[in-house]
Amino acid sequence: MKQSFTAFISLVLLCQSSAFSQFRKYSNEFLNIGAGARGLAMGNAQVASVNDATAGYWNPAGLVGVKDNPNAGIMHADYFAGIGKYDYASVAIPVQNNKRTIGFSLLRFAVDDIPNTLYLVEPDGSINYNNIQTFSSADYAFLFSFAQNIRETENTHFSFGANAKVIYRKVGTFATAWGFGLDAGIQMHGEKWRLGVVARDLTTTFNAWSFKFSEREKEVLYLTNNEIPVKSTELTAPRLVLGGAYEFSIGSNVKLLAEANVDITFDGKRNTVLSSDPISADPHIGLEAGIKDVFFIRGGITNFQQALQDGDTTNQKKVWIYQPSIGAGFKINNVMLDYAFSNLANQSNPLFTHVFSLRVNFTKRNDN
Repeated sequence: MKQSFTAFISLVLLCQSSAFSQFRKYSNEFLNIGAGARGLAMGNAQVASVNDATAGYWNPAGLVGVKDNPNAGIMHADYFAGIGKYDYASVAIPVQNNKRTIGFSLLRFAVDDIPNTLYLVEPDGSINYNNIQTFSSADYAFLFSFAQNIRETENTHFSFGANAKVIYRKVGTFATAWGFGLDAGIQMHGEKWRLGVVARDLTTTFNAWSFKFSEREKEVLYLTNNEIPVKSTELTAPRLVLGGAYEFSIGSNVKLLAEANVDITFDGKRNTVLSSDPISADPHIGLEAGIKDVFFIRGGITNFQQALQDGDTTNQKKVWIYQPSIGAGFKINNVMLDYAFSNLANQSNPLFTHVFSLRVNFTKRNDN
């Protein structure tokens, strides 16, 4: 087990150190939002404890937690007062007597009704608002997942998982992009403790952009001194996420699960707790309290950053800000309804959004 873990980490670092200088920051950022209200409520701290269909997003090794019957989930969220719409769906199916699990996930983030002002100004210089048209910008990700138990005993188990992902991005009729990448992860579970490691965009994920403009659009772009793009390639830098979780019991009816994750990036200095060049580290923590395995209360903190103190225009004093989140869940038989109240900004300048998700464990029909 130790040799497998060491080999996995070595492969991750080798892939990252060999090409980090070629990457762009903040590429395919829609893939870093999260998946499922449970994970968002817990501050995105999931890589060690996730064990349902959302593991295809957080850590594919966790898919082995889906036993006997398929598990599926859906999520919807509106961001920026409904301007941005984020949808997520996933399914996990155990095979070969629960030794392996296959999964599929779909993510979509879209902004609709974006004004196209290319033809706002007439040739004579007058402004004609009737010429304004609208278009949509949509990002899609398709994740094909596989997970397998590597070693399992009565008290511990060790699993491995991987994603093959396809990215499709479309901006109106002007631009489209296709991208491909790989994720890989491992999980180790004991009776109370859990560890997880996931390498996202392990071999880098690239987007190959192509652009299409009509002759009239090219003319307007040329006359307004805008560059007319033809083709471009956008690379997403690898990211390593480490996580640890521990479960506590309070009496016979209440269980507490605490998890801490740290995102390690290799694409230069970022505004994070540990900030250096080229490696930066961003921690996030989450807590879940389960009552009789029916009702759940959750909270988390993520995205620690330094910013100028509000109202301080003279001393330029910097303070730490963060993004808090809370949530709840309710389980009825094989159905789990989750809710998250998540902050997109920080505790001093909140921009909250409501997130709802549904998880279902499908059971085989018994005709007897």
